[in-house]
Amino acid sequence: MIVSMGTCLLVGVSGSLVTATSVREWYPHIQKPWWTPASAVFGPVWTVLYLLMGVSAWLIWRNAAGSTRRTALLIFVTQLVLNGTWSFLFFGLRSPGWAALKIVLLWSSIVATMIAFARINRLAAGILLPYLFWVSYAAALNVAIWNLNR
Repeated sequence: MIVSMGTCLLVGVSGSLVTATSVREWYPHIQKPWWTPASAVFGPVWTVLYLLMGVSAWLIWRNAAGSTRRTALLIFVTQLVLNGTWSFLFFGLRSPGWAALKIVLLWSSIVATMIAFARINRLAAGILLPYLFWVSYAAALNVAIWNLNR
């Protein structure tokens, strides 16, 4: 479980490295909708979500075998890569438009992960619900920021 959670947290840390400069120099100066959370909210929320992702993947790892597990975890890794690359697009390239396209792919891959995980372990799929809800909110925020700053 530690390896699984650590891997997910590592994705978060790599995203935060790209994010750090933009959060100080760019993000405070762009237009955002009134319902944007305080910047201090993002770190703790994402930390909890990455930990939940790690637990979810670990449940699949220990409860399945063979091609079923391999397929489910491949879908999981795909969404994890999409998650990490979103930060690069939004904050690194400062491109909310491209990030909005990427977050649609991310959202879809989270749903696909949940479906694959549910076939093996419903708890593992259910643990990802907060992640899906947060990415849904983040997608709406991403699109709103893109629209306000075109």
